[in-house]
Amino acid sequence: MTKRHILSRRAFLKKAGAATAASLVNPFQAGAASLEQVDEMPTRPFGRTGVRVPILSFGGSLNLPSLMLRQAFKWGVTYWDTAHSYMGGNSEKLIGKYLKKFPQDRRQIFLVTKSHAWTLDGMSDELEQSLQRLNTDYVDLFFVHSVGDIAELNDAKRAWAEKKKAEGKIRLFGFSTHRNMEACMLGAAKLGWIDAIMMSYNFRLMHRDEMKRAVAACAEAGIGLTAMKTQGGGSLKTGTRTEEEMVDRLLQKGFTDAQAKLKMVWENPNIASICSEMPNMSILMANVAAALNRTPLTSGDRRRLRRYAHETRSDYCRGCTRICEAALNGRAPVGDIMRHLMYWRSYGERHRAQAFFDRLPPGRRIEIAALDYEVVERLCPQQIAIGQLVRQALNEFCA
Repeated sequence: MTKRHILSRRAFLKKAGAATAASLVNPFQAGAASLEQVDEMPTRPFGRTGVRVPILSFGGSLNLPSLMLRQAFKWGVTYWDTAHSYMGGNSEKLIGKYLKKFPQDRRQIFLVTKSHAWTLDGMSDELEQSLQRLNTDYVDLFFVHSVGDIAELNDAKRAWAEKKKAEGKIRLFGFSTHRNMEACMLGAAKLGWIDAIMMSYNFRLMHRDEMKRAVAACAEAGIGLTAMKTQGGGSLKTGTRTEEEMVDRLLQKGFTDAQAKLKMVWENPNIASICSEMPNMSILMANVAAALNRTPLTSGDRRRLRRYAHETRSDYCRGCTRICEAALNGRAPVGDIMRHLMYWRSYGERHRAQAFFDRLPPGRRIEIAALDYEVVERLCPQQIAIGQLVRQALNEFCA
């Protein structure tokens, strides 16, 4: 992480290829002047860990061709996020293959992996497997994956983290969270030993008072924050007047709606980095262009995004499962169902959703489909048609 990654616009276009450049830079033409002026991937302090990270992180749950990793590295996207479970272990193996070919790059890469194992022995086993797959002696950050209750981060896990740090196998320790995020973040800020958190954070969530308090508390505690799910449910799709006006205004400025959503998150200086899945060179290049461009969003842009978020709130589950799942007495994993349905409908990741539903026993599927969701829907602050969506998901993936 010591070498400076310089990216001139001319080199950027040359390396990306003329065809790709033409398709992606034209929508960003209004930002061309700022691209001329900014030729280095911006970095931010990662809390008070003493580490600086690029503001754009490469998410590794999808395919990771060596060419993509190499180009990301050259463009300064040197924060790489993976997990023991991603692609059945192939994500880590592909990164390991890259590091075997380019071992000199390892010191400049901020490498993150995660474990879904909930026992200490399981975490140790998965860490050892991850290190072997990644062809490295250590990871810069180790996450406990998908925490939904801060009580999961107990003294035993703290002792485990300290032991692995002393062994030189991890530098930092934290967790990712998709549900009850604000409560988990506020709890982590009080613990005093969590280095980093990765949480869903986007134009739909960032203005809520609970999220503002959670981010502020983590910043005060020196916790490094990485935002994920920053598109807030994927591409615009409702066809409302607000959407049409917003897209038109953004394109006039040279932003796509996806780039504007990234820039909205980056406006909060307490968010160190955005973790983004970038499965092809077009998306990688568009996201790098957004990171390099310093043309700010206007108050009107922000206002339209907030209005769009309100108008389409029933399309987005914000992960407050303490409400819906508690009302169902834990009989249905509503948050996980909504999240995996989003993976399929918004991001096209059918295999990821299918893997989740395949793990549900047939009897459990029948029970979940038969539940009465009327009370839960009345409690849902997003006014989501939960019962309808749950049954659609089961029909789609369990038929």
